[in-house]
Amino acid sequence: MSQKKEVLILCTGNSCRSIMAEALINAKMNQCVHAQSSGVKASGKVNAIAQTLLEKKGYWRDEYHSKVIETVIDTTFDLVVTVCDAAKETCPMFPKAVKTIHIGFEDPTGKELEEYEKTLTLIEKELLPIIKKEVC
Repeated sequence: MSQKKEVLILCTGNSCRSIMAEALINAKMNQCVHAQSSGVKASGKVNAIAQTLLEKKGYWRDEYHSKVIETVIDTTFDLVVTVCDAAKETCPMFPKAVKTIHIGFEDPTGKELEEYEKTLTLIEKELLPIIKKEVC
């Protein structure tokens, strides 16, 4: 069995979209990918509605937390994905990143639960096939 590919999901606050993407990738693509997430300006906390949704779906892991870019900058990633436009604009150069791509998702923060569910579904439909194509 080949080694899992390392993927970083990068957002601005690392509280909602990037955490949802990290959890979804690790739940659905565990055989070939290990995902982490980080924020350019990490908020330090996970969005409560996003966490509740991930728990309900069975995707949540206790190790998920909002973390600053400095904690992962020296990791060798096979792919870095920015999921918000602000992170794309301020994405640092990773010394060990192979490829960086951008797939933007609207931030559901402050909206109803349905918006979070829509974002999670979009991440699954749009992001997972691209990651599969890029690294699996």
